[in-house]
Amino acid sequence: MMERYLIKVLGRVQGVGFRYFAQSLAGTYSITGTVKNCEDATVRIEAQGEEKNLNKFLAEIRKGNRFVKVEDIVAKKIPTADNEKSFKIVY
Repeated sequence: MMERYLIKVLGRVQGVGFRYFAQSLAGTYSITGTVKNCEDATVRIEAQGEEKNLNKFLAEIRKGNRFVKVEDIVAKKIPTADNEKSFKIVY
């Protein structure tokens, strides 16, 4: 079943390639949506996909990588978006 989440990611997530990291993971798990840096030093993600893939995506986001250090993730379900085909970085 398709789900969509609004996700706020806190930690060392700006200036470390996080948006590209998220975009790469989204491709791996067939996730569509957007990722954007916010003025409060967090990152905002809208992610849509099959629930099991979203769970895997979120687990990988939470792990981060050698540059990214995620301290917390706040996710809430939001309505799905029709006709969305890709995962984009928003500037």
